[in-house]
Order: sequence, then C-alpha cells, then structure tokens
Amino acid sequence: MMKKLIRVFLILLLSVFSFYYTNKSIELVREQDPIMKTIRSTSDKYNVKAVNAEIKDNTIIPGISGKEINYIETYTKMKQYGMYNEIMTTLKDVEPTISVEDYYDKYIVSGNKIKRSIALVFKIEKTTPKEIISILNKNKVKSTFFIDGKYLENNSKDIKLMTNHELELLSYSSGYDEIYFASSKDYLESLTNRKLKYCYSEYDKEEVINLCQKLKLHTIIPTIKINNSLLKEIKNELTNSAIISIPISENTKQELDTTIKYIKSRGYTLEKLEDLLNENLEK
Repeated sequence: MMKKLIRVFLILLLSVFSFYYTNKSIELVREQDPIMKTIRSTSDKYNVKAVNAEIKDNTIIPGISGKEINYIETYTKMKQYGMYNEIMTTLKDVEPTISVEDYYDKYIVSGNKIKRSIALVFKIEKTTPKEIISILNKNKVKSTFFIDGKYLENNSKDIKLMTNHELELLSYSSGYDEIYFASSKDYLESLTNRKLKYCYSEYDKEEVINLCQKLKLHTIIPTIKINNSLLKEIKNELTNSAIISIPISENTKQELDTTIKYIKSRGYTLEKLEDLLNENLEK
C-alpha cells in the first residue's frame, strides 16, 4: 500500500515538474520570437506608470491609473496574424498601489494635478437655483449639486431640472443625524438611480467625516471656496483639478456665464466631481 502511495506521489510530482518546465520552455521560445522582441522594444511608447494617491495628514488627492502592454494577448494576436502589426497592440490598466477608493477617513481636497480639469460645486439648501442650472446647461457644463435632505423631501420634483448634473447629499436640515441622513441618501439614490459617492464639508469637521465614512461616502473639502466676487476670485486662484465651491447668489447668477467662458478660455475642462476625482487615466 505504501509503495503504491509513493508511486502515485512520484507520478504527480513528475507531472507538476513536467508542466512547469513545459511552460518555461514555451515562455522561453515566445520571448525569443522576433515578434515578441519587437513588442518589448515598443514598451516605452505605450507604458505609463500609475500615480499613487497623495496622502498628507488628514487629506488625500486621488492617484491616476497607468497603462501597459498586455504582452501575452498582443503577442497571441500578432502571431496569429503572422507578423508584427502595431495596430494590434493591446493595453491594460495598471491601478495605483495607493488609491483614494480605499480611504474614507481622509478629506479629498482636489483632483489629481495631472488633469487640466475643474469641478464646480453648488449647495442647495433653501431654493432650487433654476437660473444657475439654465446657465450651466446653456454652456453645456456638468456640475455637482449637494442637496439638503429636508429640502429634497419637499422639492423632489425639481430633481428633473438637474438630470444632466451630479446630485449628492449635503445634510439633513443642516444636521448629520445618521438615521435622517441615511434615509435621505436612500431617497436621493432612488430618484437619481445612482449610488451617491460624496459628502461636503468646508473644513475639518469630525461629525461629517465620521458619518460619511460609516456610509462609505468620500468627504470633499473645496480647493477654492468663493466668497464674494466669483470671476475675480477664479482668476486669482484657478488651478489644475480644483474643486470650486460657488454660492447660490445674485452675484453668481450675474457672473457665472462669463466665468465659465473664462475658465474654458484658459484651456480647462469642466467636469462633474465624480469624473474629476476618478483615478482612471481616460477620465
């Protein structure tokens, strides 16, 4: 009986080693193939290193994914074709080792500086900013609105005015009671048919980040918070990947159109918050 077990063990061991060395032989042959050598020689042209999220104290800035050649898939396609063909080069994403998606206990203070984009953010607490929405739509700009849950309950019909924009939860009657906040979150998600992603705070506020972390929501603090003169402050502080919080006011209504045109003239793209903070290189 023991001899049979030893014989079976040796056969299995031999099979494993045989499989291993067969694979190594195939790999060696593949690497010596002129097609693979050419694919390897073009790697600098296609490969882009991933950038890790940047953490500093209690803040975080998203990273950016990288790209690299999928060598096996690219080689297989070209081998079947019979020769090297650059058009058949296949790429795959390389995720950052440190990603913003893993941190709910840090404040996101901007997008990655590689992106020449910005996000405009508005708070809705007392009235639906119909004129501001109209200006944004006219300029084909998508923005992010943080809506108070109590206000939402009484004005849910206004959601259809903002279907082109990103809607997130601000608070509940200016407070952060978990039951009311979570209920409002569920309600807004049902109205928009999308999962909420962000909370809003204008400074380090433990009450906000603790609740939002529990609900798996990232908390943002604006890069730029507009106080008085929208256009003047934008001109002075505009920077790559800024999150710009803009008050709903008469001054905003008067200057928003001109401000949007100025931002675009500087070569910036205006995006929703979820696009600005997305770590995908293509976003």
